[in-house]
Amino acid sequence: MRTTKQISITLPNDMADMVKAKVRTGEYASESEVIRDGLRVLMARDRAVESWLHNQVGPSYDALKADPSRAVTADQVRARLATERAKTR
Repeated sequence: MRTTKQISITLPNDMADMVKAKVRTGEYASESEVIRDGLRVLMARDRAVESWLHNQVGPSYDALKADPSRAVTADQVRARLATERAKTR
């Protein structure tokens, strides 16, 4: 049983040129390999974002909702960043 599926895609000229250049320089053996590697990177990024949302953003939101006094204003953030920047100069 075949584990791959052939599809047809259309790319902007600059992306198509980049794919062809990757094969021409020998970095990849085929255009399909370039596309597969790009999709693997995209999948890894999506997993990382999902993990960040689940493990950091969600718990931070829940903690803030449980104790709104933990919140800081945008002005407080700006002031804190300005103070930190001044320390490094």
